[in-house]
Amino acid sequence: MNFKVVVPARYASTRLPAKPLLDLGGKPMVARTAERAVLSGAEEVWVATDHADVQAAAERHGLSVMLTRTDHPTGTDRLSEVVERRGWSDDTIVVNVQGDEPLIDPETISLMARKLAASGADIATVGHPINNTSDFFNPNIVKLVCKADGDALYFSRAPIPYARDHFAREAGKETLPAGIPAYRHIGLYAYRVSFLKAYARLTPSPLEGFEALEQLRALWHGFRISVVISEHLPLPGVDTPEDAAAMQAWFSKK
Repeated sequence: MNFKVVVPARYASTRLPAKPLLDLGGKPMVARTAERAVLSGAEEVWVATDHADVQAAAERHGLSVMLTRTDHPTGTDRLSEVVERRGWSDDTIVVNVQGDEPLIDPETISLMARKLAASGADIATVGHPINNTSDFFNPNIVKLVCKADGDALYFSRAPIPYARDHFAREAGKETLPAGIPAYRHIGLYAYRVSFLKAYARLTPSPLEGFEALEQLRALWHGFRISVVISEHLPLPGVDTPEDAAAMQAWFSKK
């Protein structure tokens, strides 16, 4: 099937300045990530950045790159600019691959595009089963619950669904009850262009403000988010200096 990939790569980072240019085995991270996206079978892969140095690095590695505005509050807003400037039609499917995911599985990218096309939803994303209480009660791990049709019902940093009777027991918080549909949200998204064009006009919801979860804006305004449940936890990205050192070590060994 036909789909596009956009790799937002913002230069500034509080914890890791110039993150897209991190050297991984002789190539900048943004190039490593975009090359994985190319392997997904996308008909177009675009790097979207706010900095000339990232643009130059992507071009040196033969990648299509767009220099976007510097004032976008989110990566989704940056995608919206790419969509508008490229003139993609409303029914085009665009997968957002964050520029700090140099080990992303190309098949996961393709799977999300196929899921969105088949579901008729506005957005597709990925969930992974949670099987321990440490992850379940960790507010840094976003949880999701789904409706009967596989669409997302809600996302939260809180432990949901909460098994009241199980956790009320003295030893309840040491284990998860059998069969609980607890899923970790993996922050990968596929969008229909029609949604990306509408996104810039959506008012923020109070839910996203309290939870600090941007995807709640789409649910608040009635858009559908279809969820792919994957049995394989994606390899980690790069958020901190410690992540960067580990990723550089991985590529050095490779």
